[in-house]
Amino acid sequence: MSDTLVSDDILMRKFCSGDGKAFRTLYTRHEKPLYRYLRRVLGIGLVAQVDEVFQDTWMRMVDARDSWQPRDGVAFKTWLYTLAHHRAVDILRKSGREVSADESWLDEDSETAWQLWPASSAEQPEQQAFWRKAGQQLLHCLEGLPALQRAAFLLHHEDGLSLDEITQVLNTEFETVKSRLRYALYKLRLCMGAHLQPILEADTTS
Repeated sequence: MSDTLVSDDILMRKFCSGDGKAFRTLYTRHEKPLYRYLRRVLGIGLVAQVDEVFQDTWMRMVDARDSWQPRDGVAFKTWLYTLAHHRAVDILRKSGREVSADESWLDEDSETAWQLWPASSAEQPEQQAFWRKAGQQLLHCLEGLPALQRAAFLLHHEDGLSLDEITQVLNTEFETVKSRLRYALYKLRLCMGAHLQPILEADTTS
């Protein structure tokens, strides 16, 4: 069977048994999404630290090969992202960055900011331009989220982890993860609406 069809856990078992090709397959499979996650969690201010954290995550994974054992309900990807997240939080704290979730408010009116936006599947050139700007603005808005809300949002909406898996990566409770996701989404909607709503209004009146 091709390694591309083999599960992460089986590949990790092979690597723990000395199969270097299995490590290369795991690295290739997770390299880009893991690096992207670290880049966005650490943010622009700590971009110089991303390579260090990325490399250290893989070194920790290699160092664990003699003691690693698959655990019920914990996929390899969840375990790998847990290593990466804990290292990223260390860097955030050492740099003096705020790593609290900042869950002190919720603006229900922020929901209205997206109601009239074009569908993301629209094919008209002006709508394609709108969503390019929206994507650029989303990255800016992500920078403004507290680190733990940003991590929860990225893990769920970009890396595809379930809420249960995120509780393991962030080492927190299920309801806390749901709360962080909810606050992150509202803050992103508010931020996106404040910057992009004028663009939509200009397009509709031109």
